[in-house]
Amino acid sequence: MKTTARRAAAALWLSAVACTPALAQEGPQQLPTVALGITFHTIKAEVAMTPKQHEIGLMHRTSMGPNDGMIFVFERPGQQCFWMKNTLIPLSVAFIGDDGTIVNLDEMKPETLEPHCSAKPVRYVLEMNKGWFSKRGLKAGTKVTGEPFGTGK
Repeated sequence: MKTTARRAAAALWLSAVACTPALAQEGPQQLPTVALGITFHTIKAEVAMTPKQHEIGLMHRTSMGPNDGMIFVFERPGQQCFWMKNTLIPLSVAFIGDDGTIVNLDEMKPETLEPHCSAKPVRYVLEMNKGWFSKRGLKAGTKVTGEPFGTGK
């Protein structure tokens, strides 16, 4: 049943992404969103699924809503490493396993090339405003819920 739910969610995202026009790399991209939950917090996360969307990420933004973020979805688990080239706002990053469990967290400084990597292979990476996870007492081992993980928000 979980596999069916994941396939349905993936099909929904793919159709939404296919209808999104390509944007030039000079400005922020706007992607389809999904609702995620962490404890009793709700996140509105843009979904980056393609290599080009991953590359642009949250570049060129000057601000982001207090509970907004971006979730990066990869085809298969691997060590994911992120940096902040052309990213103007400080971010927190959560590396998340297939079951929605946060593997590790990190803080990233704007406009740097310092790599921030997952502690083990993951398929999901969630970027939020700097300090978002720590301000809420969230740590490795906390579960994230929502479509990508085959669970309701």
